[in-house]
Amino acid sequence: MRTRVTDMFGIDLPIFAFSHCRDVVAAVSRAGGMGVLGALYFTPEELEMELKWIDDHVDGRPYGVDVVMPASYEGADFAPEELVGRLQSMIPDGHRAFVEGLLSRHGVPPLSSDADPGRVLLGWTDATARPQVEVALRHPIALLANALGPPPADVVDLAHARGVKVAALASTPRHALKQVDVGVDVVVAQGTEAGGHTGEISTMVLIPQVVDAVDVPVLAAGGIGNGR
Repeated sequence: MRTRVTDMFGIDLPIFAFSHCRDVVAAVSRAGGMGVLGALYFTPEELEMELKWIDDHVDGRPYGVDVVMPASYEGADFAPEELVGRLQSMIPDGHRAFVEGLLSRHGVPPLSSDADPGRVLLGWTDATARPQVEVALRHPIALLANALGPPPADVVDLAHARGVKVAALASTPRHALKQVDVGVDVVVAQGTEAGGHTGEISTMVLIPQVVDAVDVPVLAAGGIGNGR
């Protein structure tokens, strides 16, 4: 199946699988689509290991990496190592009381002091995502994707200088135009059905609007489209 994106990336099928699971990424790329690894969960060191594994399991087929570099956000003036503490401080006391009351009513004991607190999604800021970008561009990726606004122009230029295409998420035609203005090669138009990731426009309505608004390939995500 020949389309603009299959020709752009040298793949057989215009199917992109964004996943935090390296096995899914590698399997989709080997099958003729393109797997894209979500980097949000990984430290730079972990991302290096994940991408090295993918390099060894895609049989030379193209794959991508997805990061989150918001165009702007409140409280940007803090060090990356402070991120977890900052996020914890934003949880209202009422939310904590609700959870504690819910657990108590159902007899769920509290975690012990030495229990594993679990993982948090790490790459939510420009400062925490840039090391992930640096790691990604050391590998033979074909695509660097970004969510939460247009990627920084210098990151787009850096990717292009390495021969890597750039994609970005849009939930309105206005967002899509902003992405194209900074040099994005592919727009991922994602409707509101995608777990509340984006705005309030349904996929069936959004996709044709974005296709009409921009002159770059558009990936449809989030729900059911109407065939355009």
